[in-house]
Amino acid sequence: MARPLTKLAIAFRAAALILALAPVLPAAAQDSGLQQRVESRLREAVPGTRFGLVVATEDGSELVAIAPDARFIPASNTKMFTTAAAFAALPGLDRPDTGGGAAVRLETTGGPAPDVVLEGHGDARLSSAPDCAANCLAALADAVAARTRRVRNVIGDDSYFPDQRWSPGMSWNNIGTRSGTAISALSLDDNELPLRVAPTAPGRPPALDLPLYFTVDNRAATVAAGGATNLDFERLPGSNVLRLTGTIAMGAEPELLRLGIDDPAHYAAWRFKALLEARGVRVAGAVSARHRAQVPAPPREPLARLVPPPLGEDLIVINKVSQNLHAELLLRRLGRIEGAGSIADGVAILRAMLERAGLRRADYDFSDGSGMSTYNRVAPRGVVRFLRWAAAQPWGAAWRATLAVAGVDGTLARRFRGTVLESRLFAKTGGLNATAALSGYMIARSGRTLLFSIYANDIPDGASATSAMDAALVMIAEQN
Repeated sequence: MARPLTKLAIAFRAAALILALAPVLPAAAQDSGLQQRVESRLREAVPGTRFGLVVATEDGSELVAIAPDARFIPASNTKMFTTAAAFAALPGLDRPDTGGGAAVRLETTGGPAPDVVLEGHGDARLSSAPDCAANCLAALADAVAARTRRVRNVIGDDSYFPDQRWSPGMSWNNIGTRSGTAISALSLDDNELPLRVAPTAPGRPPALDLPLYFTVDNRAATVAAGGATNLDFERLPGSNVLRLTGTIAMGAEPELLRLGIDDPAHYAAWRFKALLEARGVRVAGAVSARHRAQVPAPPREPLARLVPPPLGEDLIVINKVSQNLHAELLLRRLGRIEGAGSIADGVAILRAMLERAGLRRADYDFSDGSGMSTYNRVAPRGVVRFLRWAAAQPWGAAWRATLAVAGVDGTLARRFRGTVLESRLFAKTGGLNATAALSGYMIARSGRTLLFSIYANDIPDGASATSAMDAALVMIAEQN
């Protein structure tokens, strides 16, 4: 009997079909002035911006090369390398993730009731949503309730990874947001808290709907209908006090803000306590978190353990929607292959892969797995070399299928529509302060597959380079 296709297999087959249907036509003659026109287009569109671009054929012939060996901040292009390393180094990506699921155990301490310890093993998809259907925290709460009706402390244990919640080079102002939420082996609900803000009456603070984990200093105001809705929030690192400012107009739809969490293990334990109490389990003690520095604790037999869906499905999420937390957890899981699961251990796996791909050491530097670090650097020519190497690997087609498709899905769903590259460009986007990036594969008008990597750094405040970058790639695709 045939096995049903997983989401991962469906995505792979769809991408393979798109590529198979691409026409294979004679290559057009190269326009000797193409590079000059591309350079002029970029320079005039966003003055002051530093651009790097390489476009090459599958055999390595370069059609356009602008600052090819200069080093640029790649932003979320970093996720390409992290996910490729997972394809290269982690087995069983299409099978249930038996090694990553959260577990729960009871720990006897000599008191009248045991402590309950919720352990994370690096899975990014643990959920406490009321409509959770898979990888649900509630299942672990059920297991505890079936064994005991009284516990003492509830402990969130993320010691599977070192306590490195943020990567070097990440801006502190991102910590309070979903983009910069802390990284932990025990992650729940994407380590985000939703804050729903609704208008009340002109001159009055808006109504808030937020779990009681944070305290809100509500300095926002409701304004008359037709006024501006412009809300902002700030939370200092390590603080549970959130300051909400700005305005929301009468009649406006409620705004949903997503807040980052500084100690995900503690939050997961806090949430787990509520689920236990809802099942009639009395919690007599406190909620706490258990972290480690470098040396992992020996494994212990759990009371119950979850088995998340295949990790390969999460690689699609990482690349198509550019999910930072999931990419960082993946880097740390790579770091467990030969090390303790630290950031440096994961980066060592990336570096070994890029050495096999033939990149020069000057072509890259990484300090994280998601691209939030401003310390990351890549050279466009090195990235194209990596893309060509990756395409030739046994897992190359599967990895390319995780990339967003122009005008179709992910972070490229609204880009390249109505152009020669709609549905014919497969790439990873990137965006950070004063930075934009796009690297991947595109099918030119001639039917040739081209490899490309384009970066914009030092973009002036208030300007955008994305449309100019897209226009440059369309120009190249139309003339090749």
